Amino acid sequence: MKLNTLKPAPGSKSDRHRVGRGVGSGWGKTAGRGHKGQRARSGGFHKVGFEGGQMPLHRRLPKRGFHSPTREDIAEVRTSELQSISASEIDLAALQDAGIVSRKALAAKVILSGKLDRKLALKEIQVSKGARAMIEAAGGSIQLTEKPKVEKKVKEKKAKKPEQAEQPAEKDAKKS
Repeated sequence: MKLNTLKPAPGSKSDRHRVGRGVGSGWGKTAGRGHKGQRARSGGFHKVGFEGGQMPLHRRLPKRGFHSPTREDIAEVRTSELQSISASEIDLAALQDAGIVSRKALAAKVILSGKLDRKLALKEIQVSKGARAMIEAAGGSIQLTEKPKVEKKVKEKKAKKPEQAEQPAEKDAKKS
């Protein structure tokens, strides 16, 4: 077999219909558009989903859910995938080099799925409770730097000005 001898299977390719080319072609006169009506006219089409002025289906149904813009930021890594990596110290760069995590991922989290028999040292990778237990049972370690906790600023309520507190009392005195 050579590239210059390849041909499509017989009957798989057919010529396109050239409509409006005479009665004998079978696609003459109305050219497959039928008689009259909006769709028979030139330019006689409406936008996709248009239902003749009736509220279209895609607007009748309620909105539901949302698409998280940060979904791809934290990648999931199974414990069985860690087993296949040859490196003993594993960080995000090592996971990306091994092709387990996308290059776009900003972080990774290890979840319990599969077996892990060897000792590993994880650096800056999040871990679920079950995966943590499995890694530590195999003699591995997990190193995470905790983010500094930011104390929330509490706004103090402003005390009322003494002038404003006296004014209503003066008004009451004037009335009586």
